[in-house]
Amino acid sequence: MATTLNRNSEPSLASLVSGIVTDAQALIQQEMALARRELADELNKAKQVTLSLGVGAAVVGLGGVLLTLMVVHILHEEVQIKLWLSYLIVGGVLAIAGATLLLFARAKASEIHLVPKQTVETLRENVQWIKDQT
Repeated sequence: MATTLNRNSEPSLASLVSGIVTDAQALIQQEMALARRELADELNKAKQVTLSLGVGAAVVGLGGVLLTLMVVHILHEEVQIKLWLSYLIVGGVLAIAGATLLLFARAKASEIHLVPKQTVETLRENVQWIKDQT
């Protein structure tokens, strides 16, 4: 009689499997919710960083403009160059520096390959191998 009660009180294999599946589904749902929350947190951080970078870049740009104007006026006042010539000299130097940077960037940009050559070659070899097998 004791063995009959023992068997009836133990859960069946189907209920055990069902419980495991339910627990697994709940765990997956919790992991997905956690991933969504973490992604939202990271996006908020990215927004804050982007805003800080934008404001910082604007402030640095304004500082650069003011320093450039200072150099123009120093040339005009201290070196006794006409104001228009001071602007021409500073503007010319900045234009040459900017053009040099653009040419350098263009040369570096030509070295960028969005499609990785080695991966494409490996894929071609794989496709050829598959064709040879059939």
